[in-house]
Amino acid sequence: MIRLRRSATVAALTLTAVATTVLGLAGPASAHVTINPAEGKQGGYGRFAFRVPNESDTASTVKVEVNLPENAPVGSVSTMPVPGWTVAVEKRKVDPPIEVHGSQLTEAVSKLTFTAAPNGGVKPGEFQEFPVSMGPLPQVDTMVFKVLQTYSDGNVSRWIEEPTPGAEEPENPAPVLKLAAAENAPASPGASAPAAAAADDDDDDAGSGAATALGVAGLVAGLAGLVLGGLAFARTRREPAAKS
Repeated sequence: MIRLRRSATVAALTLTAVATTVLGLAGPASAHVTINPAEGKQGGYGRFAFRVPNESDTASTVKVEVNLPENAPVGSVSTMPVPGWTVAVEKRKVDPPIEVHGSQLTEAVSKLTFTAAPNGGVKPGEFQEFPVSMGPLPQVDTMVFKVLQTYSDGNVSRWIEEPTPGAEEPENPAPVLKLAAAENAPASPGASAPAAAAADDDDDDAGSGAATALGVAGLVAGLAGLVLGGLAFARTRREPAAKS
């Protein structure tokens, strides 16, 4: 009986350790700045959000600088108000001009700087999203946004490294927006395109989270079945000896 109890205790501890490890691996593998959704269509408009997690245990994120790619200017860039934050928009000259709805634009947004109010910002263990509407998106395969994240203690995280095809992800990757060619891109930044982009992002996140949860639950249930089966087998082996 004592051996049986010890076996049950060891099995329970093992199951707990395995489940904890699996659940830990199911969480985010990294916490760098990203753009969501990460895909768009050339010539179209879209609503995108720069998602900024706080990686410090003691300081808050108080400034986020988003640099738009120089090789892929966008004619229309607008920001959404974020409570507790202000935004400064910088522009630069472009040559050749950008054509938007028949007009030739000689300037394009080059940088967005989001600054937190005093005693505000993204606190440890939190993240913040900064929504932006952009279009028409340029005729390029990818757009790389280099981001600087400043903390209240003066430290700066530089998310500026561009990915290399076929290579591992860099240590400080810049957010990348992939653009697919589209024959029938939206002609204007209407409400339908941003809403669809946001809905697709939510559906992808929900589907991914549900799949992960089901996979973890199945693995834990399988492990529990193996442990209980082993305990039952050990008990049946000991019952004849107890009757004699």
